[in-house]
Amino acid sequence: MKRTSHRRGATESHTKMQRKVQSVVAGIRGGVRFNAPLSEYTSFRIGGPADVLVEPADVEDVIRLVKQTHEQRLPIFVLGGTNLLVRDKGIRGVVVSLAKLRAIKEESGSVLYAEGGVGMPTLIGYAIRRSLAGLEWAAGIPGTVAGCVVMNAGTRLGEMKDAVKAVRVVRAHGEVLDCPAESITFEYRRASVPPGIVVGVWLQLKPGVRAVIEKVVKDYLRYRRETQPLTLPSAGCVFKNPANDSAGRVVEAAGLKGVSVGDACVSIKHANFIVNQGRASAADVLALIKKVRAQVVRKTGVKLALELKLVGQA
Repeated sequence: MKRTSHRRGATESHTKMQRKVQSVVAGIRGGVRFNAPLSEYTSFRIGGPADVLVEPADVEDVIRLVKQTHEQRLPIFVLGGTNLLVRDKGIRGVVVSLAKLRAIKEESGSVLYAEGGVGMPTLIGYAIRRSLAGLEWAAGIPGTVAGCVVMNAGTRLGEMKDAVKAVRVVRAHGEVLDCPAESITFEYRRASVPPGIVVGVWLQLKPGVRAVIEKVVKDYLRYRRETQPLTLPSAGCVFKNPANDSAGRVVEAAGLKGVSVGDACVSIKHANFIVNQGRASAADVLALIKKVRAQVVRKTGVKLALELKLVGQA
């Protein structure tokens, strides 16, 4: 009797959730997928399903979605950064992809406005064609403009804060807020952007010589291909660099290059990357991270902190 009651309660809860989700996506003009496998949307090619994945058609669609999600009191998560591991049971509530928000326009004073879903490679190409310098540091970063702002993406040549002039955010009640860079605190791999969805970014670049900009980008792409495992799915650097040291050097010194759990493997090209060799699960990656941390502490005394962002249910 108790078991029957439990099943009935679970069914009613599931039905209630379905009604909420249907209310959230009502009137959305962009793409809507239920029970969408997030492995298709992450650079790691790992991740369980989202209750619903929404690709808003434009900023107005984002505003509608945010308002309706807030009204239904459902959680909302925005995809965008590459430094992400989605756990195997996926993400409850609403997951948003800004893939359809991909407009770029040039404004006066060497400023580019890019919508949140613009990929960094696309933006760099646009800047090069207009002989605008200031984004060369991002060569090879596959994430979106919005994701790169939120995590203050960076490389050894620079980081997002060096170029951001202002950020456009859609807040929980649907209001649109434009935040100047001076109001945002940028730190190592994070930025204090007001809660909401970043739908656009103004970037302050500077006039340059196209051939020179192209050469810097090509040289850095070559360097990254030679030193990083760009041909296999990954989420970029897994660990933060310890003070005055390199996480990759520490992991390599502990003898961990090539170590694997399932299809998750510490790259033999760069030890601060974990690559998906085919069918790795989030559980594989997390087990490998645990193994790496433990051995690094044993052999070097260094406690590695995660740069990788973990989301979803285990």
